[in-house]
Amino acid sequence: MLQVRPKPAILKPTDAIVRMTSNELAGTDLHVLKGDVATCDTGRILGHEGVGVVESAGEGVMKFKPGDNVIVSCITSCSTCDYCRKGMPSHCVDGGWKLGNTIDGTQAEYARIPHADGSLHLMVEGATAEGQIMISDALPTGFECGVLSGKVSPGCTVAIVGCGPVGISAMITSQLYSPSRVIMIGRNANRVAWRRLWELTNGEGADTLLRGGTIANLGVHGCKVDLHLENLWDKNITITTRLVDTTTAPMLIKLLGSGKIKIAGLVTHRYNFADIEEAYDTFGAAAKHKAVKVIPHF
Repeated sequence: MLQVRPKPAILKPTDAIVRMTSNELAGTDLHVLKGDVATCDTGRILGHEGVGVVESAGEGVMKFKPGDNVIVSCITSCSTCDYCRKGMPSHCVDGGWKLGNTIDGTQAEYARIPHADGSLHLMVEGATAEGQIMISDALPTGFECGVLSGKVSPGCTVAIVGCGPVGISAMITSQLYSPSRVIMIGRNANRVAWRRLWELTNGEGADTLLRGGTIANLGVHGCKVDLHLENLWDKNITITTRLVDTTTAPMLIKLLGSGKIKIAGLVTHRYNFADIEEAYDTFGAAAKHKAVKVIPHF
């Protein structure tokens, strides 16, 4: 529900306060509301994605200044710990997935962004604000956790199970590696039809599902599942899991700005922020409302 909360303040020199202009609803937010994310306390302001304008910056922020138009990363990175230096800021000792999880997030007029230098990106010309919101989470998640972990390569066949924003982002970014076929598999016919990517494999199967293939797991899981190793041990299957690091965001921003990545049509519903509860109702019943990405604007 909408509430009036105190405006966030700078708590550390590396913080920035961003006045949000647009944000988006993520499937992870729905998982939080269902109680699947134990680290998120009741009453937390949700949201880990969006774009806005830097309102103020701590004295330790070197890359950004008030007035800068920025993309908020879903991953907070201190840029100095061992994990960040290894290119794994998802496990940053003072960061990772904080926004809308362990601290208040972006679904508000203002958001405090810790470690702003490693957790914000300048917006670029040549791409819409809605397109650049996808840099916050969906595009790097689909690319890093799906395409890179799935070892997509020229001429391969890719099967993507799940036709939500992340699955579609994986489909879009997989084109960078020239696969011969991309098959979208899902229960929501509207999302599958969005890109008309139902293709057959002539009985050959997909490289992510065959012997010697790779299964890249992108999902958020709130309960245990059975893994039948008795059926997998001799098939040379590689199974990967990964939390997005967003380290590819600068590259994806350039590709978006140059038109090499196109996301036209991915945003299907737009709301004023005052109507965010209606936006959640729409996103929570995506099949009924033919929703893919839902964007609340200020």
